[in-house]
Amino acid sequence: MALSRDQIAMRVAQEFQDGDYVNLGIGIPTLAANYVPEDIQVMLQSENGLLGMGPYPTEDNVDADMINAGKETVTASTGASIFSSAESFAMIRGGHVDFTVLGAFEVDVSGSIASWMIPGKLIKGMGGAMDLVAGAKNIIVTMTHADKHGNSKLLPACTLPLTGVNCITRIITDLAVLEVKDNAFHLRERAPGVSIEEIIEKTAGKLVVEGDIPEMTIG
Repeated sequence: MALSRDQIAMRVAQEFQDGDYVNLGIGIPTLAANYVPEDIQVMLQSENGLLGMGPYPTEDNVDADMINAGKETVTASTGASIFSSAESFAMIRGGHVDFTVLGAFEVDVSGSIASWMIPGKLIKGMGGAMDLVAGAKNIIVTMTHADKHGNSKLLPACTLPLTGVNCITRIITDLAVLEVKDNAFHLRERAPGVSIEEIIEKTAGKLVVEGDIPEMTIG
């Protein structure tokens, strides 16, 4: 079965390594703050000016003034720091973020990402995604493998306005974990119970499947 949003976030958190500085984008990526492994310490950054973002608050510890870039209430972990968005973007543009996790509308085999607008639809602005894809050392995309109509979101070439070019290294969808290299998607893991045939069917861009593909370990 396809993964839920929280299960995708659980798999994302497995990418964290002790000592990492990680930016979490709006949507599924922010859920990963709830699933940081207990045996490591990472510093999660929110681009609006928080380094050391903790898990989502319970009803007992909600602080309406403590929010992430998506205007959701969050908590601060031990050692957290709060600062201006200018300082936050100086960290991002200076290459001090080890990796960032972003949502996307589309990705393609060259590692390009379209995540900020759909022509003809109302948008609030481009946000900080352009800076993140240019400044982070490693970029992971989380998304559903196909849209609500069943159309693949993993394409030979993005059709929507680009956020970044040749920058994505890994994609974690509700069906699979894929690595982007050599102008192709390389299948690394599949969601529990999901067949390779379904992944092939829902991947429009070139997909490389080599050897036995293990199921993801979730939870």
